[in-house]
Amino acid sequence: MKAPAPFVAKERVLMGPGPSDVPSQVLRAQGAPTIGHLDPEFLRCMDECRAMIRAVYGTENTMTLPISGTGSAGMETLFANLLEPGDAALICTHGVFGGRMAEVARRQGAEVVEVKAPWGQPLDPEKVAAAGAGRRFRVLALVHAETSTGVLQDLAPFRAIADEHGALLVADCVTSFAGVPIELDRHGVDAAYSGTQKCLSAPPGLAPISLSERAMERVRAREHEVRSWYLDLRLLARYWGDERAYHHTAPVNAIFGLHEALRLVLTEGLEARYERHARLSGELQAGLRGLGLELPVAETHRLPPLTLVGIPDGKDDKQVRRHLLDRYGLEIGGGLGDFAGKAWRIGLMGASCTPRHIALCLSALEDALS
Repeated sequence: MKAPAPFVAKERVLMGPGPSDVPSQVLRAQGAPTIGHLDPEFLRCMDECRAMIRAVYGTENTMTLPISGTGSAGMETLFANLLEPGDAALICTHGVFGGRMAEVARRQGAEVVEVKAPWGQPLDPEKVAAAGAGRRFRVLALVHAETSTGVLQDLAPFRAIADEHGALLVADCVTSFAGVPIELDRHGVDAAYSGTQKCLSAPPGLAPISLSERAMERVRAREHEVRSWYLDLRLLARYWGDERAYHHTAPVNAIFGLHEALRLVLTEGLEARYERHARLSGELQAGLRGLGLELPVAETHRLPPLTLVGIPDGKDDKQVRRHLLDRYGLEIGGGLGDFAGKAWRIGLMGASCTPRHIALCLSALEDALS
């Protein structure tokens, strides 16, 4: 075939559920010369990434690293390593990604008990505890920041519930990482995963994970081999740890970009970054209400980096979003699951969380709705 012309992506303003805008510093870092995945300089980069991921997660966990794959690969890594066939898993579902955790756990051969909350509402800890009454579970898993609904779940009550059932506590932190406080160690979370393309504002393709020593003891005590060779943490620990044993060819340039994105987070300061997301999300939500739009999620558990917005009667979801994209180069997200065709998801994540983004979004929406 004849070679096509070079592909040049159109510039967009990314205010959907991810990816978010990527700072020029991160793009430059990712475009640096490629070096070997066992080069001493790259090994130093790996170590610095691990330390910075720990800082953002709020943990001292030794087993902290970026999985070579998107956030869903991080999810699959944890369930593939922590669950064996026949294990029982208590999975909390209040949106798409809780349901995805349940599906991944089933595919590991686990017996899954789901505790469901209405979409747009947080989990009721008492119902979670009651659902597993009198039973032992290998894991208790929940979504900290549900990307499909814009709900932020309080992690605080769930360590005690996990202890009642002898379970490891697992959290999906894909949309909370670098956008709201997580504090794994303070909340007693045993294992967490995230992605790079949301509040961290790096290109998609890596999944920062972290496991406590208690979780790693479970991994080392498995009776069966991990079903995925690629995601086997016992093998990955030998590459990311002091042994530096070859496992796979790491995505070197993607990790360069991750390093710079993490460095920018810590340069801004975690508290300042969290405050920025909270303050500007409040401004966005006030502006949306000023346009007469409804926000289905109650303010008490609204996720700052992602706002769910009800679609007014008589307005076509896809037509409005296409108008925003074609006329303003602005991307917002459509609804998923119970909110499909009924709501939009507007992201204020990382580099996309600025007053300029809010002003553009509100004026463009006003135009589209008129």
